[in-house]
Amino acid sequence: MNTELTWADPRVSAELCEVREQQPLVHCLTNIVVAQFTANALLAVGASPAMVENAKESAEFAVAAAAVLVNLGTLSAEREVAMRAAAGAAHDYGRPWVLDPVGVGALAPRTAFAGELLELHPAVVRGNASEVMNLAGAEFGGRGVDSLAESDEAIGSATFVARACDCVVAVSGKVDFVTDGTDVVEVPGGSSMLTRITGSGCALGALVAAFAAVDDNVLFATAAASAVLKAAGERAARGSPGLGTFTVALIDALDALARHAKPFSA
Repeated sequence: MNTELTWADPRVSAELCEVREQQPLVHCLTNIVVAQFTANALLAVGASPAMVENAKESAEFAVAAAAVLVNLGTLSAEREVAMRAAAGAAHDYGRPWVLDPVGVGALAPRTAFAGELLELHPAVVRGNASEVMNLAGAEFGGRGVDSLAESDEAIGSATFVARACDCVVAVSGKVDFVTDGTDVVEVPGGSSMLTRITGSGCALGALVAAFAAVDDNVLFATAAASAVLKAAGERAARGSPGLGTFTVALIDALDALARHAKPFSA
């Protein structure tokens, strides 16, 4: 069954309100390019970020956190050890964790590593179309963080990965598609400027982790996080700012959405 979700749905505001109220601690093992931006995005919606990448500490901290993000953007040998440990601990102790398979398909070592991590049962996989298609074995290629396919082309691959790994898969693009292998949620909206700044997709992975920390309905939590970022992107792009202004305005927009979020009333 296909449905559509946007910020106009009051349940999305209620989900964001819940994040703000619970202030989940999100353990982010992310890449060096986006760490600060990711932390600021989480702070803007009321979550609490932590960037603990020491391989000796990552598993212990994963248990202490409410959710974990594993982003493969800038890998190193020590980070791979830390990521395995954190993902394994998150799974063992029932903490939702999100895999962001940055660059999968472009480089064989990280593609193989992503396959290893899938065996540790992420709650959510979030990537662009090329990344998701490569996870499904399509060998589609890709150029690092850039997708060579549109998000709707990856729905079949997303469904395959979701069923094979018993997880939710989110494909980012002009329209985001989120599936648990049976149902598909379409999340339209946003701004093309989101694709022209560093870290918007990575920040979305962190937001997904925060939302999954407060809602056992991982499919809805993931789609709601996407709807929030899309809405923030639309607000930030008003007035046609430059890319630098847009980046700051995006954090401001997330903060404004969170401050005005309201609980759901039927």
